[in-house]
Amino acid sequence: MKIINIGVLAHVDAGKTTLTESLLYNSGAITELGSVDKGTTRTDNTLLERQRGITIQTGITSFQWENTKVNIIDTPGHMDFLAEVYRSLSVLDGAILLISAKDGVQAQTRILFHALRKMGIPTIFFINKIDQNGIDLSTVYQDIKEKLSAEIVIKQKVELYPNMCVTNFTESEQWDT
Repeated sequence: MKIINIGVLAHVDAGKTTLTESLLYNSGAITELGSVDKGTTRTDNTLLERQRGITIQTGITSFQWENTKVNIIDTPGHMDFLAEVYRSLSVLDGAILLISAKDGVQAQTRILFHALRKMGIPTIFFINKIDQNGIDLSTVYQDIKEKLSAEIVIKQKVELYPNMCVTNFTESEQWDT
């Protein structure tokens, strides 16, 4: 069986742990979504993490997808715990870098992306919180291009109004697994 390690990274409150829960749920590894607010997530294990609703220590969980075991490494988002994030980078085969559509590219997002590029870790930008009022995705895309990399490929386009429409970009190259 093949094993891959995927890191989930972002600035604070971008939704890393919630995305991790969603990945576990959609893969069938769990039957009920955990909640950061309720302290029921799989990767925030310490009492302090559950009380504060933040990740302090890197959490690891996994699911099986076809013939591959996918280890998800849920990293802290607070700048105070950046050393904890750096320790996990050496084991990653790929990364999901979350960007909050509400907050855009933050200073820590730039720091994390620079580290991922320096280590040659393939990275997916995941734009989160697109359902909040006042979100302009074209502005978010432009922010990413200006602050992180002009070399982005949009794999899925979401239009929030007048009707929500999702379009897959199948002509884009696929990640090799």
